[in-house]
Amino acid sequence: MTDRKPEGDGENDPGDVEYGYGRSFSVAVGSCVVEIGNGVPWEELVKASRVKKRGGTLPLRMRTITEQFRFPRPPPPISVNKGGEVEATSRYVVARQAAVDALHDELRRRLAVTPRKEAYVFVHGYANTFRKAAFRMAEMWHFLGREGVPILYSWPAGSPGLLRGYTHDRESGEFTIFHLKEFLKALAACPELDTVHVIAHSRGTDVAMTALREIIVAARNRGDDPQVVLKIGNVIMAAPDVDLDVSGQRFAAEQLYDGFELLTMYVSKNDRAIGMAEWLFASPRRIGKIELKELNAGEMARTRLMPNADIVDARVRTDYTGHGYFLSNPAVFSDVILVLRYDRTPGAEHGRPLTEVFPGYYILDDRYPQHAAPLPKK
Repeated sequence: MTDRKPEGDGENDPGDVEYGYGRSFSVAVGSCVVEIGNGVPWEELVKASRVKKRGGTLPLRMRTITEQFRFPRPPPPISVNKGGEVEATSRYVVARQAAVDALHDELRRRLAVTPRKEAYVFVHGYANTFRKAAFRMAEMWHFLGREGVPILYSWPAGSPGLLRGYTHDRESGEFTIFHLKEFLKALAACPELDTVHVIAHSRGTDVAMTALREIIVAARNRGDDPQVVLKIGNVIMAAPDVDLDVSGQRFAAEQLYDGFELLTMYVSKNDRAIGMAEWLFASPRRIGKIELKELNAGEMARTRLMPNADIVDARVRTDYTGHGYFLSNPAVFSDVILVLRYDRTPGAEHGRPLTEVFPGYYILDDRYPQHAAPLPKK
């Protein structure tokens, strides 16, 4: 699903559509086909996926991007009925319901061929193109065993320029929240779907958590159990580009942890991209770089009150920016798979030998998951 503005000639060839960083008020739903390697036989791909060092590269290639249908553009036209009540026009209501029905039909088709009746929604971060984000989702789903339904939620990121590009993407993140909320609610309304997992990276963490916050609060206000009506299972926040104080007000103060099964946040002090955001916004503490020693007594106490929220400090080798480690580093990616595919909680007895240094705060290093990281020196 995407609210990027289309750039290709999709009208003549639905497999030839492209999406840029422009914003679209009409949200498209479609599918893309990603090829791993160049004509690599399945047996070789499986073998390459299991070795520590591959004999060659496996480039990713986008074969097709096909737009299937669109949701009507909000806000809906309104009318005033005889009782003086304002309501959406019937044409908009019918068009939106038709889009929801089409979404559910596509979900049913995909769920029918997988034993896992779950969806994995990936919300990418700053500076990502549609194709780059699709490649990341394809890699993730491949190592998830290709079970369930992989869903890329792609918002209008990737504006050129370092600082202006970042600020444009940040505004686009605000723009997309309504669309993501509507999409998550439409997903949860599919009877055949049991669970929705949300995986967000970088700036996408603020997008995802804000959307989740609003639909969880709305469900509570209706008197519903958020976990029942929204079906949110695991929430992964990788390299969160969010101010710690802001997140405390937005998320912790609202007690959002009762809206999903488990929240796992991956952080790294070596994340230089998060460091740039700290400088740009004069943000002294961003979650993506937080260390236990930076939390005050009150913040440490609050972590104990969230039994289903964990912080994993990734003390691993990374590239220069240190921002994409959750997929590029095998140790961290292994833990992501253990959470999403096997629903494992921290602890060697559960198959996740993370080292606990404080309740709800864990560390791992490059030897994980074969070995637990040593306790840090005091």
